Amino acid sequence: MNDDRNVGRRDFLAASGVLTGLLAAGGPLVLLAPARAWAVELKALSGGQGATLLSVARTIAPHDTLEDAAYAVVVRSVDIDVAASPDVRATVLSGIATLGEEFVTAAEPVRVRALTAIEQSDFFRLMRARTLATLYSSEVAYAHFGYQGEAFSKGGYLASGFDELTWLPDVPLEDSGPRY
Repeated sequence: MNDDRNVGRRDFLAASGVLTGLLAAGGPLVLLAPARAWAVELKALSGGQGATLLSVARTIAPHDTLEDAAYAVVVRSVDIDVAASPDVRATVLSGIATLGEEFVTAAEPVRVRALTAIEQSDFFRLMRARTLATLYSSEVAYAHFGYQGEAFSKGGYLASGFDELTWLPDVPLEDSGPRY
């Protein structure tokens, strides 16, 4: 007799999804994170499916020096959508199946060709939109790219020292325009 309350460790791990990784020792993300190791718990997708989505996001928006933790934020966002909508779930699972298990370990040119072949699909459009919207609005990407956030709450860009560029030559006064 199999009691549903006595789920084995393997059954639990097979049914749950977790993406894990390590941050680079000298990277800017280490300053934001409490530890070098990171993990994202997935509610609706398996770890393998999450790894495929991470590879899709990395292929859509490739940044060689950007940590996988930044792309994991995209996967978590898609996982939330998958858990909330049967239609999104069907779209994502169909897209993952189309790409196949080898997509995760394939070389970048192979991944690009695979995504180019399905770029008119709902899955690709969903992943492109989610990748661009989520990745580039995350604190993790901000730290990597050196973006300090919006300036309004800090007095605006004019008062934030944007013109204190010590590495550029001084502009002649007649060419510098009005000063506010």
